[in-house]
Amino acid sequence: MKPVAALVLILSGLAAPLCAEGVPEPDVYRMEEFRAPVPDTLTGGTVIDPEEAHRIWEAGEAAFIDVLPQAPRPPNLPKGTIWRDKPRDTIPGAIWLPNVGYGAIADVTAEYFRRGLKKATGDDPSRPVVFFCLDDCWMSWNAAKRAIEWGYEEVYWLPEGTDGWSFMDYPLEVVKPEEPQP
Repeated sequence: MKPVAALVLILSGLAAPLCAEGVPEPDVYRMEEFRAPVPDTLTGGTVIDPEEAHRIWEAGEAAFIDVLPQAPRPPNLPKGTIWRDKPRDTIPGAIWLPNVGYGAIADVTAEYFRRGLKKATGDDPSRPVVFFCLDDCWMSWNAAKRAIEWGYEEVYWLPEGTDGWSFMDYPLEVVKPEEPQP
């Protein structure tokens, strides 16, 4: 094809796009590179934007679960070094279940996640639940997918997370992680 003809096709919109339109939804959990572009879909769940999340939040229709990971205390800190966990600003009323959004989670983490889900939903798998993290964070997609597989019926996923929420100037509050119970 001659360069002029190709240019005409591109400008007229008849040519195939030059780049992918989106990230395809995988059949399995994301196992690495958790901060990367995410898909536009979640099979079995509903993808929402910050405006819809805010409407649901204002109506008190759903439990909100933040799955941002929490960095552990480095094991090689010199004796006497003070370690302070980084504060987490999140959607008011949300519970923070750090580290449950990895692609593969240990049994103890899965149990922690299940207990947190039960607490957030009042042990009612039909209660709507919204999962989030940060913008372009696969952790929330993984967590939402896992909740769907565990039988939660009305799962929402906010891919923009607290980044999108705060961009809209919606309120945030500092939260501590949900404590694991023995």
